[in-house]
Amino acid sequence: MGLSFVAAADAHRLPADVVIGVDVAALEALEGVTGPSGADEWFMAQRLGAGQTGDLVALAGRARAQAARIGAAGASTFAALPAWQSMGPTNLGGRVTDLVVDPSVANTVYAATASGGVWKSTDSGSTFNYAWDSAITQAVGAIAITSAGVLYAGTGEANPGGGSASFPGTGVYRSTDHGVTWQSIGLTGTNRIGRIVVDPANENRILVAATGNLYVPGGARGLYRTTDGGAAWTQILAGANSTTGASDVALDPADPNRIYVTMWDHQRMPGSRRYGGVGSGLFRSTDGGTSFTRLASTLPASGANVGRMGVAVAKSDANRVYAIAANATGNFLGFWTSTNRGDTWTKITNTTALNSSQSTFGWWFSRIFVDPLAPQHVWVPGVPMLESSNAGGSWTSNSSSFHADQHALAFDPRVANRVFLGNDGGIYRSTANGSLSGSWTKTTRLGNMQFYTVAVSQQDVTRISGGLQDNGSVRSWSAWGSYYGGDGLQNLIDPTNHQKVYACSQNGSCGRSTNGGNSMSSFGSTTSDRRAWLTPVVFDPSNPAVMYYGGNRLNRSTNSAQSWTAISGDLSRGSSGSTSYNTISTIAVAKTSAATIYVGTDDGRVWVTRNTGSTWTEIGTALPQRWVTRLAVDPTDANLVYATLSGYTTGDAAAHVYRTTNGGASWQQISGNLPNAPVNDLVLDPQNRNALYVGTDVGVFTSTDAGATWSAAGTGLPVVSVMDLATAVSGGRTLITAGTYGLGVYRLDVGAPVA
Repeated sequence: MGLSFVAAADAHRLPADVVIGVDVAALEALEGVTGPSGADEWFMAQRLGAGQTGDLVALAGRARAQAARIGAAGASTFAALPAWQSMGPTNLGGRVTDLVVDPSVANTVYAATASGGVWKSTDSGSTFNYAWDSAITQAVGAIAITSAGVLYAGTGEANPGGGSASFPGTGVYRSTDHGVTWQSIGLTGTNRIGRIVVDPANENRILVAATGNLYVPGGARGLYRTTDGGAAWTQILAGANSTTGASDVALDPADPNRIYVTMWDHQRMPGSRRYGGVGSGLFRSTDGGTSFTRLASTLPASGANVGRMGVAVAKSDANRVYAIAANATGNFLGFWTSTNRGDTWTKITNTTALNSSQSTFGWWFSRIFVDPLAPQHVWVPGVPMLESSNAGGSWTSNSSSFHADQHALAFDPRVANRVFLGNDGGIYRSTANGSLSGSWTKTTRLGNMQFYTVAVSQQDVTRISGGLQDNGSVRSWSAWGSYYGGDGLQNLIDPTNHQKVYACSQNGSCGRSTNGGNSMSSFGSTTSDRRAWLTPVVFDPSNPAVMYYGGNRLNRSTNSAQSWTAISGDLSRGSSGSTSYNTISTIAVAKTSAATIYVGTDDGRVWVTRNTGSTWTEIGTALPQRWVTRLAVDPTDANLVYATLSGYTTGDAAAHVYRTTNGGASWQQISGNLPNAPVNDLVLDPQNRNALYVGTDVGVFTSTDAGATWSAAGTGLPVVSVMDLATAVSGGRTLITAGTYGLGVYRLDVGAPVA
């Protein structure tokens, strides 16, 4: 049957007028299917190589170091190449995890982003520019600032993915020059950081809430303190068990020795999650962190159903404290307030608005913000933002003035009534003290977009489309506006007619257009038992009216996706409840033999048919049994095929790129000196079949000697996950366009082929 839906946890995330072909009820029914069901599962399942347990930080760090060495070694080779150029979009904005306003410099705001580093505005949030180190992790979960403008950033996003992917980090960084340069100052093993608080009475005293490794128990997690600006750190509160870390922390503004911290017991497995446990709860210290007591009263008692919590103290009345909690499955558990510094608590009974605002993933939010001048004026992030002027007695909700899924609020200490909001769609500014009934202005420049795929017109290379996490499928020729809803995934542009465009949302819900995306029609029905988060769709390179769509079965269309016929049985290992989708992950059609089609699966199988699906032969048994991310066929030889694999592997052998010259009868590893990081895509230079380009989790690399050696492709590309590559030729010059997961689209002009 054909599918037309988006993931239940994401269906609300775009305005209804841009969500095309969405059947939320059908999507909700998918929650019980086997295998992973969201973006984070899709990301992590393929990155966990054989024998890995999810502790990817050290492996990713080594891969970044390897990438840096390759870049340095190849600097002379690529000295003649221009740098990568950012192509945008900058007018949209992706997930913002935290915000601070600089109290020392007027109109200056800093934003921490999920996988795009730190961004800085010097014009009151109207526009932002990148203000992070491009060579370190781009995942930033928290940010704080001193009265003198010294910045502290905690890396690794503490909001664990479900409908979105989140990445670990490498500790705390400091900038003393307003974001120009950053230095590591420790806590490198904390993995993910939820909040940083600077003591206003002693700004060398800083508290860091480290949630710890999402996948692997143990390691550095809990509440940490420095009294010397980060030269040394002490853990002042450990979790009750090896899966409990700290997720939020607040200081009493009248007595900095009074500390409130929320502890969160949680663990993620590649195919499941436990987002609550006995270690979760709200704790308080009255002696600067020497000892802590779990707070009780009406707050949740220790138990398996207690999930992530948030806490806030009113700056203008230290007696007033607020707390919020989700349960272990992500549903709303409760909202409380105290008027005696946490000695006793009152549970708010008017919970209808709160309950609905948290949807089924309260662990995505779990924060509270209090007006610095009015202790009963509070905001609670959720799918919409909630506001109360009477300490939670009643609530106002807003889900129409800005993008869904709220994460951060920051008050300008220099300008009365100016408030900044950060969510999954960027940054917004209020000049009415954050009133949800007032107007909000969105920033016009913030380039932290998370691309899954990218497509380029072969007739006009300025026409770029792509699929975005949480922001639909977008197109450059319409101001990067969304033309297909949900989470944007596979995008295609017909190479012979760029008015014919195709876009998909999650789980293989796809649309087609003959007018450049101005109007969309659903694909014809396809036949598959399972479809992945990113369902691959490709053209026959000789005839773009012929298309292929991969669930667990391969479907073929001869009329530009209007109708489909299944041409295979189940090509996966079958529905096994494993950490893969057990579906087709990549499709490649030979240009010199349209009947020859290669297919790879996310559970490590590679197949070929040489008669358009009448018979299939498995040819990947000699390859590692890992997620096959891409197959590419040489345009002049149907038997010359490249395969790329995902997954971090043990040891230093990358083992991510393979080549066959005999149609899969045998394979040779050609990873050479590539960093030991997942390879997400491989393309051939359309003007030089000997030049290969791969997109990896640590950048783009190229080889001209069949993979014996690899060099960094160009200069200036941040160390960010490159999910997809597209090639085009313009004026005789080859262009490589990269879709990154966190910093938008980049392009490299490789130049004309050497005579």
